[in-house]
Amino acid sequence: MHAYRSHTCAALTAANVGETVRLSGWVHRVRDHGGVLFIDLRDHFGVTQVLCDGDSAAFAELEKVRSEWCIRIDGTVKARDPELVNPKLPTGEVEVYVRELEVLGAADELPLMVFGDQEYPEETRLRYRYLDLRREAMQQNMTLRSDVVASMRRRMWDQGFREYQTPIITASSPEGARDFLVPSRLHPGKFYALPQAPQQFKQLIMVSGFDKYFQIAPCFRDEDPRADRSPTDFYQLDLEMSFVEQQDVFDTIQPVLTGVFEEFGGGRKVDQEWPQISYKDAALWYGSDKPDLRNPIKMQVVSDHFRGSGFAIFAKLLEQDGTEIRAIPAPTGGSRKFCDRMNAFAQKEGLPGMGYIFWRDQGDGMEAAGPLAKNIGPERTEAIRQQLGLGVGDAAFFLGGKPKAFEKVAGKARDVIGDELGLTEKDRFAFAWIVDFPIYEQDEETGAIDFEHNPFSMPQGGMEALNGNPLDVRGYQYDLACNGYELVSGAIRNHKPEIMLKAFELAGYGADEVKSRFGALFNAFHYGAPPHGGCAAGIDRIVMLLADEANIREVMMFPMNQRAEDLMMDAPSDPSSDQLMELGLRIIPQD
Repeated sequence: MHAYRSHTCAALTAANVGETVRLSGWVHRVRDHGGVLFIDLRDHFGVTQVLCDGDSAAFAELEKVRSEWCIRIDGTVKARDPELVNPKLPTGEVEVYVRELEVLGAADELPLMVFGDQEYPEETRLRYRYLDLRREAMQQNMTLRSDVVASMRRRMWDQGFREYQTPIITASSPEGARDFLVPSRLHPGKFYALPQAPQQFKQLIMVSGFDKYFQIAPCFRDEDPRADRSPTDFYQLDLEMSFVEQQDVFDTIQPVLTGVFEEFGGGRKVDQEWPQISYKDAALWYGSDKPDLRNPIKMQVVSDHFRGSGFAIFAKLLEQDGTEIRAIPAPTGGSRKFCDRMNAFAQKEGLPGMGYIFWRDQGDGMEAAGPLAKNIGPERTEAIRQQLGLGVGDAAFFLGGKPKAFEKVAGKARDVIGDELGLTEKDRFAFAWIVDFPIYEQDEETGAIDFEHNPFSMPQGGMEALNGNPLDVRGYQYDLACNGYELVSGAIRNHKPEIMLKAFELAGYGADEVKSRFGALFNAFHYGAPPHGGCAAGIDRIVMLLADEANIREVMMFPMNQRAEDLMMDAPSDPSSDQLMELGLRIIPQD
């Protein structure tokens, strides 16, 4: 017999009754029934009930074991009495009578329990992550992650892609976040960087003639943590293709992700039609470039109804350049109680409030109620109702100002309204391509032009577009949104050196700086670079959605905490003086 097991703890069935078996695993739970010990023995695969009484030579030793001891038992498989069968377990028809026991690893008093559904502080869970990972939900999440990655790989190979690895130690490159720098011992005073993404390398692979590339790529960014973002590192399905246009990239990645969500989505609906929505329209309709389309609410501009109206706040606001009033329809939200609740929500978000109108049945007809209705009068109120397609029992909420100042709050309000009114379909994955991103933005204070989005994107219209107003330039850049999260980001790349120089020039970067910072890419584009494009899909976020988790750390094996600390490994840590000396570095104390 094998030194540790003849079967896993999920393998035994009624067909094994009478066999002598060997199992190894962790003591999940101990129950003492007056001279008879019952133990749920757990391994990665499942649970088997084992029992022992005073007639067994192992009884005295088995009495000593406690939760999470790692043990090996030898015993005989027995059928459970019919009334004691556990239909929830694959092994629920049998139990194993223990005849021999070996303790493989005893456990001290536990800082957190593996059995049960107790909640523990995140600090405790991360410090003792190896115990936290033993819990059933975490085992399932990590298994899901592994299976999703394997499925992605198979689907990419099936589409004619090959996987190539790119360097982990490289040069610093702006990808929209801070680099992690690595000091060089052989070149004192100089630094490598961990790649924020394989962006330049995968483009160089296309210039090298490989046509199709993908990689399950680690990426490193020194970012502020969020629930859906790791502060240090993450993994993405990275791909690039030559001789393609934007739609070709969409047609490539859509069946891969559709298949993954159908395979692991637990029966939830997966939308087959992925609409393409401009960045401008996404901001207008949803207040976000990663809209949750499970929520049917679309915001609309209603400025004309408030110009010169009796509601002075909005009327005066509209006299300023660049301002507008937007309405958030709220079907079935037509009660003063709900409207007051949403007004309080706006105040918590830092706004003075949120105007509203709701429509109610007065017996002889419909009446518009609320402060706004009284101020603007029945004609304007009715025009608003008709534009929004609302009726009795519905409401609308209003925000005004310069769109960039209130869009984010409006988008959050839309989400809250959809959730509270039960309008958002929970058992569905709704996808949308966000396209036509602006390449540039202007600083309101200085007037300076800088990149708003990926500087490596091909501008729509090429060089001709760059000779006009930079703020009108749109890029062949795109994101894929799903259920309120950005899952994919990509672009058709700028592969012409003269367009590259002009694009960076508009953002204040001279030719010498471009050649210095992006020398490899710039030089390569002089030697027959093909048109190419691609994208990257965030694996952590995809698994988070599939696992129905709200925090990305629930689907990462060993994540950092909110302060970018690894409590288990005590990182970051202080370097030794010898290490600093070898690297020619000195720590300057912070005031």
